[in-house]
Amino acid sequence: MHPSPRLELQTLRDLIRYGVSRLNAAQVALGHGSDNAWDEAVYLTLHALHLPLDTLEPFLDARVLGEERDRVLDLIDRRVTERVPAAYLTNEAWLRGHRFYVDERVIVPRSPIAELLDEGLSPWVQDPLAVERVLDMCTGSGCLAILSALAFPYAHVDAVDLSPDALDVARRNVADYGLADRLDLHESNLFDNLPARQYDVIVCNPPYVNSGSMDALPEEYLHEPQLALAGGDDGMDLVRRILEAAPRFLAPEGVLVLEIGHERDFFEAAFPQLSPVWLDTEAASDQLLLLTREQLSL
Repeated sequence: MHPSPRLELQTLRDLIRYGVSRLNAAQVALGHGSDNAWDEAVYLTLHALHLPLDTLEPFLDARVLGEERDRVLDLIDRRVTERVPAAYLTNEAWLRGHRFYVDERVIVPRSPIAELLDEGLSPWVQDPLAVERVLDMCTGSGCLAILSALAFPYAHVDAVDLSPDALDVARRNVADYGLADRLDLHESNLFDNLPARQYDVIVCNPPYVNSGSMDALPEEYLHEPQLALAGGDDGMDLVRRILEAAPRFLAPEGVLVLEIGHERDFFEAAFPQLSPVWLDTEAASDQLLLLTREQLSL
């Protein structure tokens, strides 16, 4: 009886090469944290071996124990055969260097709004230290609410979601970051159950995928809560409600930063009267926009 060919995989380099080949051959859909098979294979390998995710080079030619090889190969096998995003296999997602707990009750954190928060929404927010109130609408895992609390250190943050399951995940992340004293979670259908407050900043990554795109989503995305993705026929169902209500919740100089994915054409068709500022990041163009209270009140 011949030994398993997998026994020939003896080093991290072997396992990563094998992972890249498996992921490419299976044509897995990427987009839940990495955009190429190499990064995905490296992440799964380092995670399975409890190695620092930012330190690959010293370990590349290190040999692995049999049980370690099995752990790595099990993750790669599940990623390929079950088409599960890597974040659900490892119960963690990384966004701008920050780790968040995730499971299938929330979408995998990946919003390019996070990159804008690195700079405190400069230049649109002139002084991050002067921001007093921030709202994260459709918070999911709480990642943008937490990054907002870090970007605006003197602000109180409200985070809203309709899903009690999502809020359970968010509560865990808020506790992990020690922010319970200035970050409140609200179960609400958009603004319905929010106290009457005015916010200096509202960030929102709502469900915006149009029905045609929903029908064509790769299998990986079907593991995510459809409530957090589907935006109706043109993707703008919730966006309409958000833009209608937002002026009442924005401070006089307040700004709304909204993610709409690849739906710019649908947005412009739905809101021809608006002239938002389109915000580009390293990861995205034509996917984020900024509107002021003044623009929304016209």
